[in-house]
Amino acid sequence: MPDIDSRRSDDRELTLRWSARVSLTPRILFVNVFALALLAGGFFYLDSYRSRIVDYRVAQSGRETRLIAEALGAAPTAERPALALRLARDTGVWVRLYTTNDAPALDTRALGLRNFGLADPDKQPWTLGAARFLDAMIDTVAGAPRAPLYRERRKALDWPDVRPALVMSRAHATVWRAPDRTPVITAASAMPGGGVVMTTVNARDITQTVRIERYRLAIILLVVSIVSILLSLFLARTIVRPLRRLARAAVRVRLGRAREVVVPRLPTRRDEIGMLARALSDMSLALRARIDAIEAFAADVTHEMKNPLASLRSAVEGLASIRDPALQEQLMAIVRDDVHRLDRLITDISEASRLDAQLSRVKFERVDIGAMIAALLAQRDARGVERGITLRFDRLDAEQLVTLGEGARLERVFENLIDNAISFSPDGGLIVIAAAGAEGDLLIRVEDEGPGVPEDAREQVFRRFQSLRPDGEAFGKHSGLGLAIARTVVEAHHGTISIENRADGTPGAAFVVQLPLAQA
Repeated sequence: MPDIDSRRSDDRELTLRWSARVSLTPRILFVNVFALALLAGGFFYLDSYRSRIVDYRVAQSGRETRLIAEALGAAPTAERPALALRLARDTGVWVRLYTTNDAPALDTRALGLRNFGLADPDKQPWTLGAARFLDAMIDTVAGAPRAPLYRERRKALDWPDVRPALVMSRAHATVWRAPDRTPVITAASAMPGGGVVMTTVNARDITQTVRIERYRLAIILLVVSIVSILLSLFLARTIVRPLRRLARAAVRVRLGRAREVVVPRLPTRRDEIGMLARALSDMSLALRARIDAIEAFAADVTHEMKNPLASLRSAVEGLASIRDPALQEQLMAIVRDDVHRLDRLITDISEASRLDAQLSRVKFERVDIGAMIAALLAQRDARGVERGITLRFDRLDAEQLVTLGEGARLERVFENLIDNAISFSPDGGLIVIAAAGAEGDLLIRVEDEGPGVPEDAREQVFRRFQSLRPDGEAFGKHSGLGLAIARTVVEAHHGTISIENRADGTPGAAFVVQLPLAQA
């Protein structure tokens, strides 16, 4: 298993400070509604659109007024009223001609053409009142300049357009605000031969155009908002509900109810939520299996320690009442054996209980298994092998037998296998350790000439505190944890360990360890 560097907190990568305490549902709604708010900005864009239309109409009014002034200046005085009426009717403006600062000398409205009039807001329907309120609100938010209120003036020079037109001899226009918030445009231009022509128009079509576009945009925004909110709620439902179910199941597992909890696996979902659900379900099953293993291990430890403790207690109690030196020496020997048994048992239990945690943190390195086994056999030969047993190592000298792992743990595996083979071998027997590479794997066989292992017990011997000991061996020399430790270490290195018959068909057992070869 490769080394895993795990930090305690991923807050800096996964946590948003502004939303750390906000549920997922309002977050999803906020993100989608925020996008809709950007779309609602189109209402304020329409204000800019209206300003451009008004500017265009102001320029148009200036040009029309100048043309009307030139046409009236070129016409005879007697024909001017008829010409003014025709031009006012064609352009839709109210035409007035001032030759003095008093009342107009020519007025198309006085001549009967009433194409200009201001609407009374109090007499309009409530829908227009709501539209005016919306106009005022948008203008306030957008900070649009407010045109002055339109009022009639009696004298020519009271109009702000007349004096610039006379002084600069060019058309000048002003935008006003009618009582119903529609724009009124006045323009004045000097007339050849003297006098000033002034036109007035109530540009209601501009307001109507902007309101129509605003209404269409509101309909679109309303439909998009409804669809977006429904989709957001659907998305939140598909994300938040399964997450809440998983969270509740995790809480129940944390409260010690792992056996009662069924973590939903959501098999129909192929997204990240489904992956998370299946991962949590597998984790809960592994946790349950780990808890069961720990409970069974604790029960086995209790059972295994009771025998030497009972024997030790009996021997100690006997020492207090027996005066015979020979019997006392015999009881002391029992005490020493039981103490050695307890020491060995506690040491193996301690190693077995810490093994998983230690292997999960270890950093794997390249380990030459061939060199390791050769060194182990050389050490045993130097010390001398008991009962005249011979150890032989079969390998090709040029073959690289390298795997990724933790050398000390793998060395313990082969020590346990060699010790097991020695204990079952007859006096003067031969133990063969063979190592070779095969299709990307490393195979190590430890064969002895003992009685072998029955097929129905080949899995049992790898369980903790399960031991099949050779006949004649003194009780308590082994804790029953050696092969269990070996299997744990091998499986942590992504390998397997099993028991087979000898390849040549002779009596004996062959322990086969398979490990992945390291890449060159």
